[in-house]
Amino acid sequence: MVNLYARMRKLNARLLDIRLGPGAVVLPHDVKRIHMDFAIKFNNGHFGARKFWRNCLPRLKYHNPAISMTVNRTKDQDGPAILTIFFAPPPHLASSTSSPAPSSSTSSNTAPSEHAPFDRVESIDMKHIRDSEIVSLLTTLTKATPVIATPEDKAKLEEMREDNEIRRQDSLIGAKHREKLREEKALLDQARGVVAAV
Repeated sequence: MVNLYARMRKLNARLLDIRLGPGAVVLPHDVKRIHMDFAIKFNNGHFGARKFWRNCLPRLKYHNPAISMTVNRTKDQDGPAILTIFFAPPPHLASSTSSPAPSSSTSSNTAPSEHAPFDRVESIDMKHIRDSEIVSLLTTLTKATPVIATPEDKAKLEEMREDNEIRRQDSLIGAKHREKLREEKALLDQARGVVAAV
C-alpha cells in the first residue's frame, strides 16, 4: 500500500487542479443548464470537445453544482459538436415542477429536452476548435466570472512545485546510484570471468 503522505499529496494536487485549472469559472444565476453533444472518438474535429468534457467540465461542475450539465456522446463522427447553454426565464415565469435531465448518455434520444422552461438558448459550435477556445467562448457568452487563486492556493501551488523539484532531484540521484551499482556489478562479473578462465 502506498504511504499516506504520497496519497494525500496526490489528492491535494488533484483537488487544487480541479479548483484552479481551465474551466474554473462561476456561471451567473440565469444559466439553467449546459448540454454537450459530440462524438465518442476525437477525430473529425471532436478533439476539442472531448478535451473540454474530460478536463474542463469537472471544474465547471465543481464551481457550479446547482447547474444541470448533461452530455450526449454519439457514434456519428461526422455529426456536430455542439455546446448548448440554456438560460432561465425571469423568476416569476419559472416553473417549480420541472423534471431532472439525465447527466450523460451515448444514445441520440437524450438530446436537450424540454424538461424545464428556458428564456433563451445559445449554442457554441465546438467542432475543430481547442478546449481553451471553448472555455473562452463559454465565459464570454455567459458573462461568467473566472475563479482567482487565493494567496493560500498560491502558497500551496508553490509548495507543490518545490516538492516536485525535490522529488525530481532525488529521482536523478537514485538513477545515478543505480547506474553506478550496475557498472560495478558488470566489472565484478567481468573480473570473475577472467579469474575463472585462468
